[in-house]
Amino acid sequence: MKKLLNTLYVTNPDYYLSLDGLNIVVNEKNNEMGRVPLHNLESIVTFGYTGVSPALMGECAKNNISLSFLSYSGKFLAGVHGGVKGNVTLRKEQYAISENMVRCTNIAENFIIGKIYNSKWVIERAIRDYPLRLDIEKLRQKSQYLSNSLKMVNEAKGLDELRGIEGEAASVYFSVFDDLILQQKDKFIFTTRNKRPPLDYVNAMLSFTYTLLTGMCVSGLETVGLDPYVGFMHRDRPGRASMALDLVEEFRAVYADRFVLTMINKKILDESDFITKENGSVIMTDDARKEFLKHWQNKKQEVIKHPFLDEKVEWGMVPYVQAMLLARYIRGDLDEYPPFLWK
Repeated sequence: MKKLLNTLYVTNPDYYLSLDGLNIVVNEKNNEMGRVPLHNLESIVTFGYTGVSPALMGECAKNNISLSFLSYSGKFLAGVHGGVKGNVTLRKEQYAISENMVRCTNIAENFIIGKIYNSKWVIERAIRDYPLRLDIEKLRQKSQYLSNSLKMVNEAKGLDELRGIEGEAASVYFSVFDDLILQQKDKFIFTTRNKRPPLDYVNAMLSFTYTLLTGMCVSGLETVGLDPYVGFMHRDRPGRASMALDLVEEFRAVYADRFVLTMINKKILDESDFITKENGSVIMTDDARKEFLKHWQNKKQEVIKHPFLDEKVEWGMVPYVQAMLLARYIRGDLDEYPPFLWK
């Protein structure tokens, strides 16, 4: 099993990263701010306009350390990756499946089952943990709707019907997301999912978390030899990591959404940690982003038991494990792709 290494997050746009031997040197205006050994890292994520030396880029590519450049608000801009991994036969089969709508539908069913099942689990967990603080009947009705949606997925005739079921299920799930916010309810208000740009504190955190999670899926897919830009459910579009977006669906509720709820309900962030820009978009402050990423890294290191493998793995390894299972299915080693169904 692959070992979980660290991710270096660089949030100061004035930092410049260079290479000295096998160490990353973090500089600010010719002053050395710190050093990080390359062998401890699996990825580097920078925010803003951080500069990186060509030598460091080359060493990252050589050692399969992904280097991602994100905007100040967390939008993916560009990345540096090493050579293509895996054998060509695996990718050729992936491409063949992507052109076969029947096979795409079969795999997409499992992605969507994972998403809806885990969304239902988040609601059920809230019912169990906070029976006196929530409208239990309302939440049970939404949970039952998601149960019915799971049955509908198995009866769907094609991708368009599947996407319709998934969209309705997501709408039902998010209709009670505000109920799951138990603290700071006067400031952290969720009415609907909005993005590009996010227009409130909750959506700003959700969008940022989804970006981080999608990056983990890209890395996992590349590691096992799959092309993250050719998907089965999300159709091809220039610059869009369609397969990573397919894979991330299973984790949105149980990984990203629960993390955001924890940050709010434990009062780790508050309203002072956000900036509202002239166009109405909301972003986190520099200090808030650092605090957010610190807790995100801790979350990645939490150990769970994988429901399919029945083995202990870190949360941060789950996207890689699912990518590995997907590759096994594509190679014909598994009869069906097993989605991540959290228990």
